[in-house]
Amino acid sequence: MRRLKKKPEAKPQIPIAPLIDAVFLLLIYFMVTSSLERQEADISFELPGTVEQEEPLEMPDEQIIEIRADGQVVVNEYNYDSPQSKRLVELQAMLTRLQQASRANKTETQVTIAPAPSTRHDRIINVMDAVAAADITGVNFTIED
Repeated sequence: MRRLKKKPEAKPQIPIAPLIDAVFLLLIYFMVTSSLERQEADISFELPGTVEQEEPLEMPDEQIIEIRADGQVVVNEYNYDSPQSKRLVELQAMLTRLQQASRANKTETQVTIAPAPSTRHDRIINVMDAVAAADITGVNFTIED
C-alpha cells in the first residue's frame, strides 16, 4: 500500500495593508469630528492693577509704629512679627503695600516710630531697616517722657 503524503496546511495570514488603511481612516475621522476648545491659559483677560490718579487722594497723614518694651511692633493695634524676630517680614510687607498705595495716589508716605522708653536700640534699628526696605523716606520719631 502506498501512503499518500499530506499536503502541508497553509498558515492563515492576516493582510496588514488593509488594517493600516483602516487605522488611518479612523484617525482622520476622529481628528475631523473632534471639537477644539480653548485652554484656560489661552483665554485673555487682565488682572486688576494700580490705577493712576489725576490728583492726590486724601489718605491718612501718617502711620504710627509703636515699639513696646518687650519688642513687640504694633501698627493700628495689630501686632506684626514676633518680639524675637530680627527681620520684620510682616511689617516690611505692610509698609511696602502702604508705599505702593501712596505712590498710586500721588501722596507721600509718612511713618512715625514711637518706641517705649525702655525699648532696646537694636529693635528700633530693626524697625528702621523695615521702613528703609519699603523705600519710605518720610520717617519721624516720638519719645515718651
